[in-house]
Amino acid sequence: MVKFVRQLSHDIRNNLNAVELQSAYLAELAEDPELKNEIQRLREMISAVGRNLQGLTTGLSQVNPTPISYPAGDFIEDFKQKLPKEFADNAAKVTWDVQLKAETLEIDPQLVEQALLEIFANAFRHESNVKSITAKAYIIKDRFVFELREPKARFELATENWGRQPLRKVSQGHYGIGLHRVRSIAEAHGGDLRAEYDRTTSTLVTTVTLPSFSDEES
Repeated sequence: MVKFVRQLSHDIRNNLNAVELQSAYLAELAEDPELKNEIQRLREMISAVGRNLQGLTTGLSQVNPTPISYPAGDFIEDFKQKLPKEFADNAAKVTWDVQLKAETLEIDPQLVEQALLEIFANAFRHESNVKSITAKAYIIKDRFVFELREPKARFELATENWGRQPLRKVSQGHYGIGLHRVRSIAEAHGGDLRAEYDRTTSTLVTTVTLPSFSDEES
């Protein structure tokens, strides 16, 4: 399936590149300002399709991290700065609880950042009216733990195989691969992804764990 999607995406993107070149040529020929604007809109739509296909291919591809040493506290602070740029309308809804000291992670920062952004995207997408969610980062038993707690009045999904079954839930623009990608990234770092619904507080708790070590150990 992955090979099929990769090849299909590659073939379609080749055709889109040809259309993009042709539209660029038309833009050079066009003299009417309104026509130029319409051609520009067409090129933007073509680019959007290409990005979506690339995202689909990336979501199903094998994860090969290039780890570097990254202080856990610095990583979270850098991520907090990134969040408003990605989710301008929702970042203010996040309450942070960071309990980190001198721990260090061995991670590919770009990949782990992608994983955490996907968790937030999933929360914001499915609970657009939520007023507050809580993000917590801490260390327990030499494991870096990131928790996202989001209120859900109703939740009927099973969580035992959270992120293990890609392409199971498909909707317009979303193909059920986001959490699978999160799990793949976590496991490639020696970590894990899990979710649990707390019926007492009506809260879905999504947790990513990664190995960590203290400065003394390094």
